[in-house]
Amino acid sequence: MPDPKKPDAPSAETPAAEAAPKAAKTEGAEAAPKAAKAKAPKAAKKDGASAATATATAVEPKKEENLSLDPNAVVEPIKIIKAKGSKNVHSGIAHIVASFNNTIVTITDMNGSTIGWSSAGKCGFKGSRKSTAYAAQMVAQDACRQAMGHGLKEVEVRVKGPGAGRESAVRAIQAVGLEISVIKDVTPVPHNGCRPPKQRRV
Repeated sequence: MPDPKKPDAPSAETPAAEAAPKAAKTEGAEAAPKAAKAKAPKAAKKDGASAATATATAVEPKKEENLSLDPNAVVEPIKIIKAKGSKNVHSGIAHIVASFNNTIVTITDMNGSTIGWSSAGKCGFKGSRKSTAYAAQMVAQDACRQAMGHGLKEVEVRVKGPGAGRESAVRAIQAVGLEISVIKDVTPVPHNGCRPPKQRRV
């Protein structure tokens, strides 16, 4: 005769055994969406960041360099930061030295004390690019930005040397917003003073 307890025992074990896999399945099912949820925001963030960078690159086109020497050409407005020891200089002198290899712009007050200077090398130009007209334009803008930090408004320009940056430096000073009162050429000219070097033998 079959024992009445035996059929009950498997039935008692089966719910627990069934419940355990079900619990494991439900835990796995809950864990999977949690993991997916946890991963989803990161992916969304990455997608959002990439979309933001894509839109930023699409919105901001690459700025083209202004290579024109036209005095009416639009020049980027320069940031004028007031200097720490601001000297409150309203009028000064811009000394432009334009050689065949470089362009140096020094802006001084009326006594000759320097309030701003720049050169093609300082602006990041190297080699043959240092002697170009564009380099002279950038040099003049940089020197003017420093001088305008001291309150400079009006300037007298003194140009020295035969380089390509003579005109473009003067035009850049004008385009920045400084008022030019006088333009002088102070290139030194010998009046048969020094004996010239002897002829080169090649």
